[in-house]
Amino acid sequence: MEKRGVCQFLLDHAAQGAVSFHMPGHKGAAIYRENGYSGFLDQMMDCDITEIPGADNLFQTEGIIKETMERYRRLYETRESYLLINGSSAGLIAAILTCVPKGGELILARNCHKSIFNAISMAGAQPVYAYPEVIADDGISGEITADEIRCCLTAHPDCSAVILPSPNYYGVCSDIKAIAQVVHDAGKILIVDQAHGAHLKFFDKYIGSDIKAAENLGADIVINSIHKTLASYTQSAIVNLCSDKVDKYAFEDKLQLIESTSPSYLLMASLDINADLLEQKGEDLIRQWEENLQFFYENAARIEGLRVMKHPLLDHTKINLDMSAYGIDGLELEALLMERNIFVELVTGNIVMCMTGIGNKRCDFDRLLSALWEIASNRQIAINSAPAKQRLTQKKLVQKPLPQQKERIKLEKAAGRVSASSIIPYPPGIPIICPGEVIDQEILTYVKDLRTKGEKVIGIDDLGRVVVGKERR
Repeated sequence: MEKRGVCQFLLDHAAQGAVSFHMPGHKGAAIYRENGYSGFLDQMMDCDITEIPGADNLFQTEGIIKETMERYRRLYETRESYLLINGSSAGLIAAILTCVPKGGELILARNCHKSIFNAISMAGAQPVYAYPEVIADDGISGEITADEIRCCLTAHPDCSAVILPSPNYYGVCSDIKAIAQVVHDAGKILIVDQAHGAHLKFFDKYIGSDIKAAENLGADIVINSIHKTLASYTQSAIVNLCSDKVDKYAFEDKLQLIESTSPSYLLMASLDINADLLEQKGEDLIRQWEENLQFFYENAARIEGLRVMKHPLLDHTKINLDMSAYGIDGLELEALLMERNIFVELVTGNIVMCMTGIGNKRCDFDRLLSALWEIASNRQIAINSAPAKQRLTQKKLVQKPLPQQKERIKLEKAAGRVSASSIIPYPPGIPIICPGEVIDQEILTYVKDLRTKGEKVIGIDDLGRVVVGKERR
């Protein structure tokens, strides 16, 4: 029998020489080897240790780990920086546990990542949803406006904090400076999930980008997934405390509740290497990345019928492609690219999102452009054809208090019931139904359609059941 498993899959995939337009941002070994870290790659197994003498301790840093944390504090110009080896999810959960008392209210963007909803459950908090704008042409969530946050704060003056993603999964940012002003005027704390924007600080520093990092715009806590777009290993991230509104000792206490008691020194080493790269070669690497992006956008504009998403608050390192003018929806475009050994991050309706990273090279962008030219020429132009169906955009559902008693029922019987857990198409990992929302028939039909197509939907068990509030008999 042919051996199959995680290891063999990874080896087989690596042997293909595929082009990565998905996370992680390092895009493979080349960026390490080309910059003097071949020795670390060659000896990784020998570097996999525990807290031996001299190795410091993640939960009481005094030596080498503290030094790496200090480097990130300087790089992001923050009050404190903490290493995360359980991904940005750990930092997000710790931030909410720190800022929201049990039973308290948290204002959160309706398109937050699923980890936020896990934190709400752990904190015993009550969610108050702030709805993003909808980018109608693309059928996706856009920015959260300061006015939306102001309305939520007015309606819920006892809330403790506000949390939102910026950039969101597609790269659309919110006006964090304006939102921070509104939040602070109300005496609350602003937490920004910048998991997809760890690079923004450096684009601003070296390129003068219009899109600024949340650390520079008044946020109190900012969480960055270094691995998503920069050069560390998957599951490594950092938290930046940016103001004195958050008790750092209270935050450290919550963080140690969430992080593994056996932190990976390999993950921390990759964070250290990433800091090296930013300190020593950051400007060159960021400028090369920017030049490659401009090369791609200029040439993509010449492909008739290819639509590349534009938005005034878009982080342009996320390339959102739409070929519906050819009658090609996102799933088909993804499949056509995979036939050409190009793997993307996300498909939503007509959109394929290519997540670029610090490790992408000019040849990667060449391969993507060549593939798009070939797809367009093979399909022939059909500009007047009906566009493919978009995904269901987030809609405002009736919200009720979180159910205290729960039961599992078949998905098809859930219309009209109060959801007791999140139902999450993955990717992008953003709930289409959140705890406390009343499930409606349109969303039920949509979720069933996703499952029929074989797409992943978290929150539905292997018997096709969902968790809802128990009805009184």
